[in-house]
Amino acid sequence: MKNTQSVLGIMSGSSNDGIDLALCTFEASDGRWTSVVTAAGTIPFTSAWKQRLLSATSGTAFQLAQLHRDLGALIGEEAKRFLAQHGTADLIASHGHTIFHQPALGFTTQIGCGAQIAAITGLPSVVDFRTKDIALGGQGAPLVPFGERELFPGFDAFLNLGGIANVSFHARDSVVGYDVCTCNQALNALAGEANKDFDADGALAKSGTINAALLDRLNAMPFVHEQLPRSLGRERFDAEMWPLLVNTAIPLADRMRTCVEHIAQQITEHLGAHGSARVLVTGGGAHNGFLMQRIKTMCPTEVVVPNERTVDLKEALLFAFLGLMRWRGEANTLSSVTGASRDSIGGAVYLPN
Repeated sequence: MKNTQSVLGIMSGSSNDGIDLALCTFEASDGRWTSVVTAAGTIPFTSAWKQRLLSATSGTAFQLAQLHRDLGALIGEEAKRFLAQHGTADLIASHGHTIFHQPALGFTTQIGCGAQIAAITGLPSVVDFRTKDIALGGQGAPLVPFGERELFPGFDAFLNLGGIANVSFHARDSVVGYDVCTCNQALNALAGEANKDFDADGALAKSGTINAALLDRLNAMPFVHEQLPRSLGRERFDAEMWPLLVNTAIPLADRMRTCVEHIAQQITEHLGAHGSARVLVTGGGAHNGFLMQRIKTMCPTEVVVPNERTVDLKEALLFAFLGLMRWRGEANTLSSVTGASRDSIGGAVYLPN
């Protein structure tokens, strides 16, 4: 295979905000890969799409099958439109949208039909990155540490503030990564009470006061005390965290402020435990000025927020790289991160012909 390839990476995260697209060029030289994002964009979900995705866990099997087909068609159409404007790709790599994540029960579900994407775009499409690792006894998450190791030298820790906050730590001979806690899933859900999609720059949270009793209950949730490896799905948020946050006897601003403190405390605890020197912070939460202020105030390590494109598109870039490795038949999943029995080649390939 040629050592320069163009991949369209597509990410639909658990924050339910939209579809990120990153057209990436990868080049291999002297055993190292480099990457350039040549074009990028975000397609916001309409309110109707957000509602369909949020209600998917409680719908019927028939509705989920329809949603899987429809999201694949939406991704395919948006990818085709994007490429018509910005250039060609050899391959599409689409993470899909996580509906269920139950590694303890041996399954995870990311919808967004790969057959639809391949048929509409006329391009090979890689999807379903997590299932193989779970079949090997792993958590199926996080997967991006593999790409971080290859494409982001110079950092020994990475923090992604998406719907879920996750970290990875890169030592000379090992990589460890895991989910820390719920992040934007909680903050955005609370912002919805004020008829906002999100709390811009953390302004509402900043205006509130910490509720000590609520903070104690958040910090006592079962997941944050589970042993590694571990990963978090939205169903844990719905079952364990949201019932604590929905308590309207506590003013909304105070619940927001307390939730930010919980997130910052959990992140700081894990970053401090690993003694990292420099941590690169990306994901939508990196735009939340108040959350970042609390993390930087508490954190014992150097916290680096890169340019806006890297903040917003790092995961789409990294899944493009994982898709490229799958297409090349090379390992793209680290068992040291997920707890699987071995490293593996994750992803299902749909051909257009």
